[in-house]
Amino acid sequence: LGLTGLTDGRVRFDGADVTALRGDSLVEYRRRAGIIFQDPFASLNPRMRVDALIAEGLEIHGIGTAHDRRDRVAELLDRVGLASEHMRRYPHEFSGGQRQRIGIARALAAGPEFLVADEPVSALDVSVQAQVINLMKDLQQELNLSLLFIAHDLSVVEYVSDRVAVMYLGRLMEIGPASRIYSTPKHPYTEALLSAAPVPDPDAARARSTLEGGVPSPASPPSGCVFRTRCPYALPDCAAEIPQPTAVAPGHLKACLRDDIL
Repeated sequence: LGLTGLTDGRVRFDGADVTALRGDSLVEYRRRAGIIFQDPFASLNPRMRVDALIAEGLEIHGIGTAHDRRDRVAELLDRVGLASEHMRRYPHEFSGGQRQRIGIARALAAGPEFLVADEPVSALDVSVQAQVINLMKDLQQELNLSLLFIAHDLSVVEYVSDRVAVMYLGRLMEIGPASRIYSTPKHPYTEALLSAAPVPDPDAARARSTLEGGVPSPASPPSGCVFRTRCPYALPDCAAEIPQPTAVAPGHLKACLRDDIL
C-alpha cells in the first residue's frame, strides 16, 4: 500500500509495479486499494467524529459534493451495521467491535477493489469476532472485493480464504487453495501448524507434529531454509540452499528441497 518502503522485491497490482507509481497514478492506486487496521482503538483519530473519519478519503479524492459525501457516510454506516445517527459521535463512544465496523466503513469509502485486512479481529472479543468476520465475507461478495486477510488464527483463515499462503520468518513456505492446504498440507511447517490447532472435541484422537527448539531471531535467520533448525526432515543441503516454491499440484506450491515427504 506504500505506507512503508520496500527493502527488496516488487509489488504488482493489476499489472503495474506499485513501487514505481508517482503522481496521479499513485493517487489512483490509493483509491483502488485500502486497509483495515489491526487495532480499532489506535487506528481512529480520537479528535475526529465518525462522519469526518469516513468522509476523509472521499474529500482527498474529490468524490462527490458535501451532500453526496454525507449520504455516502450514512450508506456505509448502514452497510456495516451501524446507524446514521452514529456519524456525529466520536470513537471513544463505541465498543471495540463498533470501532472496527467504522474502520471497515472508512476503508470502503472511496470504492476500493482491493483491501488489506491486517489481523482485523485479533484485538476483538471472541463473541464479536464472528460478527466482524461474517460482515467482511458479505461485503467481499457484495462489492466483488479482493481481500488479503492476514491472521494467525487458523480457523479464521480457513473460513474466509479461497487461497492460503503460509509464512515462516518472512519467507513463503506453502501456498495453494484453502481446501488443499487444510486437507493435504505439503510443507512440514504447515503440517505442524495444523496439528497444533485446537479442535472442539476433547476426546478426538489426533496425531501431533511437534517441533523442537524455539523460533530463531528474524534479525538473524538461519541460512538456507529458515525452517531447517526445527524441521524433522531437514537435510544437510537445507543449510546451503534457499528452497524456491515448486508446484506439487495445480495452483499448489511448497518451498522445500524434499519431495519424498508428506
